[in-house]
Amino acid sequence: MAKIILTHEVSNLGSAGDVVEVKDGYARNYLFPRGFATQWSKGAERQIESIKAARAARELASLEDAQALAASLTSATVTVPAKAGAEGRLFGSIKAEQVADAVKAAGLGEIDKRKVEIREQVRTVGTYQATVRLHEDVNANIEFEVVPA
Repeated sequence: MAKIILTHEVSNLGSAGDVVEVKDGYARNYLFPRGFATQWSKGAERQIESIKAARAARELASLEDAQALAASLTSATVTVPAKAGAEGRLFGSIKAEQVADAVKAAGLGEIDKRKVEIREQVRTVGTYQATVRLHEDVNANIEFEVVPA
């Protein structure tokens, strides 16, 4: 097991500044190359405090913004255009980036594609659900409709 410090939020693991233990291969092959974590050390432990202090200052302002954005996202249906065949079957599938771009195009705000979680594989035209993690305490359920382009 490797003791690491997260530098970014990682789903089902923690947020920036958290000290966690993960398997060596997960840290070496996924977290370190993508810049999501750094190796733990006593000197790095001191840096954690500054990361947490900066995060706490940002969270106060962003919590109110996240709640307002969540209210607008849950009340609207976003349209995602995609190339589709004659029977409504898509050429490929809908990704989180396309949902985030559709939210921005609809004028509802800008969301990070890494925070969008689509519940099921989207391969046909229709209406689907996704969850957007806007803040540590705020999740928004968004409904999006896939239409042929």
